[in-house]
Amino acid sequence: MEGKIIKGIGGFYYVKTKEGLIECKARGKFRHKDMKPMVGDNVDIKVENGKGVIEDLLERTSELIRPTVANVTQAFVVFAIKNPDINFDLLNRFLILCEYNNIEAIVCLNKVDLVTEEEKEEVKKKINDIGYDVLYINAKKGEGIDLLKEKLENNETVLCGPSGAGKSTLINTLINRSYMETGVVSEKIGRGKHTTRHSELIEIENGYLVDSPGFSSLEVSFMEKEDLRYCFPEFEDYNHNCKFRGCLHNKEPECAVKNAVENGKINEYRYNFYIRTLEEIMDGRKNKW
Repeated sequence: MEGKIIKGIGGFYYVKTKEGLIECKARGKFRHKDMKPMVGDNVDIKVENGKGVIEDLLERTSELIRPTVANVTQAFVVFAIKNPDINFDLLNRFLILCEYNNIEAIVCLNKVDLVTEEEKEEVKKKINDIGYDVLYINAKKGEGIDLLKEKLENNETVLCGPSGAGKSTLINTLINRSYMETGVVSEKIGRGKHTTRHSELIEIENGYLVDSPGFSSLEVSFMEKEDLRYCFPEFEDYNHNCKFRGCLHNKEPECAVKNAVENGKINEYRYNFYIRTLEEIMDGRKNKW
């Protein structure tokens, strides 16, 4: 029987199946193979004497470590448009992590009541120009929530963004926090919502929302320097048109990406951010070894 792990506590995994929610343990073989089931995993389970056992993990499409969750397909990248002003370096870092983890990013601009229409459009254009959708929201007032709920359908969605951007308020608004106290998971396992720091999937709008504040680390030095160029969607048309194979778009001559920057086809600020991040990764490797 196939299902999806929606919560894990103390070695028990709660698997959503067509037959309902089933409490499972994992086979010992996972420990021997240095594998561990994660919330979000699609799994094969077997029910023996009324108890569920996870037999196999199906292939993951993505894997996050903080929060620990598998198969996330989409991220709402939440930033306040004002108070504080958007830190575009920080936004770019979140976008890089989404791209690296094969997660579609949608930028959600919160507190839009604090700026003029002209200011909203100016910020939106900057983000649209690098290839990302932008949605305006007001998490406290519930504005823009219906459109976000449409985006949740058939997706496994995580929220991420800096402290104070309104992520927790948005999660509470999206799922109706009272669900967490009376919903099927809490009834089934008989444990309080806040007895664990592990991620949990909340079923909503024919999809799942990760009940977690999102990425807790913005470290990028774990990446290989060759991978970073693929985390910038606007580089896609140029990555393989450089003179030298494996071009990092840095100091190499006859680089298609650098030419695109000079011709105004790639945003210069984003390119400079790419170079700073590339140097950070390379310096991290030097320090490691």
